[in-house]
Amino acid sequence: MHRTRTAAATGLAVTLAVIPLAGMAGPSGAAPARAADGARARPATATLSPAPQSVHDRSDHLTVTGTVTLVAGPKTDAAALALVTKSLKAAGAQHVVRTGRVAPQAGRLTVYVDGPGAARTLTALGARGTAGLPAEGYALAVARGRIALAGKDATGTYYAAQTLSHLLPHRTRPGARVPGAVVRDWPATPLRGVIEGFYGTPWSHAARLDQLDFAARHKMNIYVYSPKDDAYLREKWRDRYPADQLARIKELVDRARARHVEFTYALSPGLSVCYSSAADVKALTAKFATLWDIGVRTFAVPLDDISYTKWNCAADKEKFGTGGAAAGTAQAQLLNQVNREFIARHPGARPLQMVPTEYYDLKATPYKAALAAKLDADVLVEWTGVGIIAPTMTAGQAQQARELFGHPILLWDNYPVNDYVSKRLMLGPYNGRAPGVPGRLAGITANPMIQPSASKLALATVADYAWNDRAYDARDSWSTAIEELAGGDARTARALRAFADVNYTSAINPRQAPELSAALDRFRKGGDARRLDAVLHDLQDAPGVLRDRLPDRAFAREAAPWLDATRAWAVAARDALRLIVADRSGDAATARQLRARIPELVTKAKSYVYVDLKGKRIPVVVGDGVLDTFVADAVAGR
Repeated sequence: MHRTRTAAATGLAVTLAVIPLAGMAGPSGAAPARAADGARARPATATLSPAPQSVHDRSDHLTVTGTVTLVAGPKTDAAALALVTKSLKAAGAQHVVRTGRVAPQAGRLTVYVDGPGAARTLTALGARGTAGLPAEGYALAVARGRIALAGKDATGTYYAAQTLSHLLPHRTRPGARVPGAVVRDWPATPLRGVIEGFYGTPWSHAARLDQLDFAARHKMNIYVYSPKDDAYLREKWRDRYPADQLARIKELVDRARARHVEFTYALSPGLSVCYSSAADVKALTAKFATLWDIGVRTFAVPLDDISYTKWNCAADKEKFGTGGAAAGTAQAQLLNQVNREFIARHPGARPLQMVPTEYYDLKATPYKAALAAKLDADVLVEWTGVGIIAPTMTAGQAQQARELFGHPILLWDNYPVNDYVSKRLMLGPYNGRAPGVPGRLAGITANPMIQPSASKLALATVADYAWNDRAYDARDSWSTAIEELAGGDARTARALRAFADVNYTSAINPRQAPELSAALDRFRKGGDARRLDAVLHDLQDAPGVLRDRLPDRAFAREAAPWLDATRAWAVAARDALRLIVADRSGDAATARQLRARIPELVTKAKSYVYVDLKGKRIPVVVGDGVLDTFVADAVAGR
């Protein structure tokens, strides 16, 4: 949905740590995390993403042996078993022998996944089992030559396997030592994921598949398919898909199921639907049936970005009248028919989702009142917060939305979407959402950027918040996401952090380039010019480092004009610093030379463009208000 083009630039100020870009501390630059129950986590668990609800470190450890015995319960999730096996081999195990029942063998690591063996081993290792956990919760223990993990359900087991994959090291041979730990974990809100709902250049099929893999790693469990380039979702909503397009959607559905992600198909009939038409209801349910046949089990009917003051057929005006209440009544009737004639008649279907035409505020209106009163109680209503892009959100607002719409609320959060300001990348963390919001919601879905790989930095922080809002720290989560995307390489992480810092600002992160700004402020207050030059040098080198070393090669391709602009602005800023030094030292000749050269550098920095879906060339911005201001002030002698 970022439906309305607004230049949102308001929000809460963020208190930011002052950290020199040239010398980050630790793998993530963050202080050690604490478990939700107060237990201090050691580095092995401090960077788990999302942060578990409870982590206890043990003083012992285990060793990854050459042969590992894997004991699985009779109905253990196949995807979880595959992930455990893959993670053990990546940690140095040469053989993973699977069995249904075995006693621990001396000198051999034994791993229990679900079943009675896992339950007994969890107890023996001082861990609580899965009793009392909500859906998708899990328990995991690593200690004394054994690993045990169990889920409340199949998805919980899969998430336990994901956590284990983060705890195990990467080694090419046996012998790795793994610190002991006990984890008990569950999500803060039932639905957590991504809605591909932006305007502009659509994601490729390969990018969508990759996003499903990324979602699984971060314990996100929903992907809403709503791309604007799919005419069969809107303009041709009544028509069946051609076989090749349906086959691609099926591939997405199959990948999602294999990753424990729920694929949601969002059909938007509002541009032409006649609410009172039995034929249109039949067309809608028939379309859903074709998607059901390829495995879709979750459906949505977005009714946003349409007019409810103008009907698509005369019969609707005759039946419902006019005004907001009439529109709410008509929409409720359509949705109820779909809910009763399709969802209710298909065992295994998830609750129907809908997007109201008024999706973005907390004002009581006749439309909302009609929808609340007449829409079936089990339908999920999507809402963006107070504003199309909500700068902040509180638990009270989430509760008020629940009461106003009279239905469970699925948050459609318009971050890090950039379709309304495609000149910029949104690489800051998820911010401005208070603790307690997820508990008042049916779930959180984030609307990403046009650039799928670049979106991962922000989406990882969304996943952290949605899973465990009480332990969430935006800057710590951002640091961990940077480390992950950098593949654990310190130089790449420094480069990505520098680049993300000058692409940080948004409606929910109003301060641009917080770390670079801090370095400039130190210099203005009498700091060493060499220290600032080192920061700018790192920024100048960052684009090249990312192009050469970033594991996700698509990131560099998507961010190409912003990478070029970053390097150019860093070159101009370094010359601006030299100009300031020359002015202060009275070196007039050097100052004249630099003042003559810098305008050309600025022109070059402003020359890079993003070409949108329609071929429009849009000049990109990086570090705006920071880099350009520093350079302009230097040239002006301020």
